[in-house]
Amino acid sequence: MEIVEGIGIGVAVVLVALLILFVRRAVVTRSGGIIRLSVRVSTILDGRGWSPGFGRFSGEELRWYRMFSFALRPKRVLSRKTLVVERRRLPEGQERLSMPADWVILRCSSQRVPVEIAMARSTVTGFLSWLEAAPPGAVSPRLASQDWPAA
Repeated sequence: MEIVEGIGIGVAVVLVALLILFVRRAVVTRSGGIIRLSVRVSTILDGRGWSPGFGRFSGEELRWYRMFSFALRPKRVLSRKTLVVERRRLPEGQERLSMPADWVILRCSSQRVPVEIAMARSTVTGFLSWLEAAPPGAVSPRLASQDWPAA
């Protein structure tokens, strides 16, 4: 009887954890402005260290939430005021195995700290538009280079 109770408790814990993940995602994504976004959290090994998640545009910030996390707070917040895109590239080597084929990697800096983010090619245009957005008549210095290779 103890084995059956243990298995029942284990199944209940797994179901509660899955329910919490789904409720968390629903709470975070309820107001829209969500994109699939991976962030490189570790650069120890070439092509590795990517963590899947989703980004949420909230005014002047892009808030990144890990896909598999119970936290309601974003893991990383990128401010539009300090974010600069340095270059873009296609996934190379091991990266091609960990992300979809149509994704692009953007090498950015935020407050002079390098950060790499990856997103679908179709999402890059919207992201760059959000990044460049400025009041009428203002010049946006957020893009460091305009002569990127075609991706």
